[in-house]
Amino acid sequence: MSHIDRSLIAELPLFADMPAAALDDILHEARSLRYPKGKAVFQQNEEAHSFFVLLHGRLRVTQVTADGQQIVVRFVGPGEIFGVAQAIGRKDYPGTATAVTDSIALAWPASAWQPMIARYPQLASRTLQTVGGRLQDAHSRLREISTEQVERRVARALLRLTHQAGRKTPEGVLVDFPVTRQDIAELTGTTLYTVSRILSAWESNGWVEGGRQRILVRDPHRIFLLAEGDGT
Repeated sequence: MSHIDRSLIAELPLFADMPAAALDDILHEARSLRYPKGKAVFQQNEEAHSFFVLLHGRLRVTQVTADGQQIVVRFVGPGEIFGVAQAIGRKDYPGTATAVTDSIALAWPASAWQPMIARYPQLASRTLQTVGGRLQDAHSRLREISTEQVERRVARALLRLTHQAGRKTPEGVLVDFPVTRQDIAELTGTTLYTVSRILSAWESNGWVEGGRQRILVRDPHRIFLLAEGDGT
């Protein structure tokens, strides 16, 4: 197995403040894998053979519901652990992870998880915090879908995307990876038609600017007001 330089993970929050020897030990069973845009890292209900840390790129995690509807669960950014089904007591992956840009991840065999957290309990604690944050976000989105008007849900989705992957430019905040209107529809539990109608209206007002798989938020304050229900 080829050597992986510890500097690739030393600055990531998951591994922060861990000694060099521990990082080398953790990387002993890791493999570096490349996923071109559009490639699935794993599929929903596939046996959870590995867990991963994303080093570069961006992934979309989707689920297909019992009635056949696809939803976007979340996006994975650099430095995040994902596919760690073992941490939630599953033997299969609950969703499909697909590269939305060319991506690089470190992968460990699933069998390495328990010995690793036994040696380094802080990894279990930090992973649990990450999973807990994702669960809290999922509950917030479910509440929004159940109780809030769709325009407010779309505004909240845009704010989440800008917080996760926003890059400030002279024109506004650019979501720095490809995002489609269909992605936003699946994030907010609505239809492509409805999202297109809302974003077209916002574009006419100069609040956002769309393009081919890109979103520029020109007026973040206005989108914040919409998200809080004070946009009128």
